[in-house]
Amino acid sequence: MTSLVTISARARRPGWLKAPAPVGEGYGEIKDLVGRLNLHTVCESAACPNIGECWNHRTATFMILGNVCTRRCGFCAVQKGAPLAVDYDEPRRVAEAAAALGLRYAVVTSVNRDDRPDGGAELFALTILAIRERVPGCRVEVLIPDFQGSHQPLATVLAARPDVLNHNIETVPRLYRKVRLGARYERSLDMLGTAKRMAKSIPVKSGLMVGLGETEAEVLEVMRDLAAQEVDLLTVGQYLRPSPQHLPIVRYYTPAEFEAFRRAGCEMGFGHVESGPLVRSSYHAAESIPA
Repeated sequence: MTSLVTISARARRPGWLKAPAPVGEGYGEIKDLVGRLNLHTVCESAACPNIGECWNHRTATFMILGNVCTRRCGFCAVQKGAPLAVDYDEPRRVAEAAAALGLRYAVVTSVNRDDRPDGGAELFALTILAIRERVPGCRVEVLIPDFQGSHQPLATVLAARPDVLNHNIETVPRLYRKVRLGARYERSLDMLGTAKRMAKSIPVKSGLMVGLGETEAEVLEVMRDLAAQEVDLLTVGQYLRPSPQHLPIVRYYTPAEFEAFRRAGCEMGFGHVESGPLVRSSYHAAESIPA
């Protein structure tokens, strides 16, 4: 993997980073639905490049616990500041949206809620249960924060039996202070390994962004660390700068390099590796585990 594309501040995105425009019947339907139900999606709040493709396929990642994060990560477009009050009707509305969309696979994430003793774990559990009650047979993947390293909130989420437990490692250890303010690499690794030990039968998933200044060797080392924690599923995608106020893109990786990461991950023993320029943690999520 030697053909990394180094970029200048004025460089245009390469052709392989073109995503479908956010238009279409499915896109409009979901936009109206989340507005009517007063819900948030990470698709909108984090400026995901795949929003057009995913929403036109009637898939969305619901974001609970409001849309204001208590952390200030340098890569993330989600609003930062004083968090919103917890809305205990939100699980019901997420389940209503899942039913309206006819979902067979729902993905639920949240902002960081370091203001809450349980980091918001209770609402994750209630949302899983609400979806299961309203849409029997619908599988639920949760993308959780690190709960500041506390294992009890993790146990609360796992007790609700999500079909996949996801926590993104995001970047390499050397870049944590710059990229993931308030997080620690070892803490995230511990959460992933602990999840696997607490609930062996639940697939554990994690994801990486590249293009922030890491080296190929560092990426592979993180992948080996995740494999050592028995992480089952892995995503690798290109970091895209949400605004000039966010961390700059240091380099673009080519599709061939993402394919090389995919092959390396499979050789390390991951059950499924989704790796590509536009891959995000919930991209093609339903296809990553057996039906």
